[in-house]
Amino acid sequence: MALTELKQRLHSHLIEIVRERDPYLATEGHFYVQQYIRHQLEQWGTVESCEFKIQARTHVNLLLNLPAQTGRSTQPPIILGAHYDAVPGTPGADDNATGVAALLELARSLVQQPARYPIQLIAFDLEEYGMLGSQDYAQALFQAQQPVRLMLSLEMLGYCSQEPNSQRYPSPLLKAIYPNQGNFIGLIGNLPTLPDLLHLSHHIRRAGVPSRWLPAGMKGQILQATRLSDHSPFWDRGYRAIMVTDTAFMRNPHYHQASDRIETLDLDFLTGTCLGLIRGLQTLK
Repeated sequence: MALTELKQRLHSHLIEIVRERDPYLATEGHFYVQQYIRHQLEQWGTVESCEFKIQARTHVNLLLNLPAQTGRSTQPPIILGAHYDAVPGTPGADDNATGVAALLELARSLVQQPARYPIQLIAFDLEEYGMLGSQDYAQALFQAQQPVRLMLSLEMLGYCSQEPNSQRYPSPLLKAIYPNQGNFIGLIGNLPTLPDLLHLSHHIRRAGVPSRWLPAGMKGQILQATRLSDHSPFWDRGYRAIMVTDTAFMRNPHYHQASDRIETLDLDFLTGTCLGLIRGLQTLK
């Protein structure tokens, strides 16, 4: 895969997605982004609208199913998710246009070279209101007793800093173990994902991006900061799940600010992360 082409496509997605898109206070931008995602995913198959209601108002998660390699269609799916809403007052470039852009390019690549498992790509709504879209979807899977191979939440993938002490941590122990430069992608999973953490981290590093992983026990209850994305509803229901993140407010000074714009992102960092995820998912056993 040509890195230049992948970078250009990611940038093109960001141009369309980066805008105010709170579902209540920026409804025009929210609808525009929702339809952009739908249009992009419809290139690869039928997009399902997974509707859920919050206080009598209907919201939508967008779902695309992709087949596994020939002869492996009965395997449990890998779920790839990214939320498309943003908090009021911010165009949400890193949070979470980067995750959505990566989701769209993962769809393209996993059509061209399928994984060993079926893939469900899902754009979640209302993450910023308490992971409500992913709560609804994870609960539906749980009630249906649907097995899941792995869930990945793509949560802010584009901010990188080489400055010393640019990375903060939610505990002194982590600060003593992990780097003080915010130049790596973090993979945070529950304990059953340990082999997957190693596998995906390896492929991200091979794509040229430093990667660090953290197994979070007790469904992340020890460190609440490890729960702040759409993977946590899957943890709570016993599924294997990993958050892929640049660590958000522990690094990015533009988090939830009007300044969270494309020009603050490191597109090479985002591109390498996306390429590593593509290769890692295509080879995940």
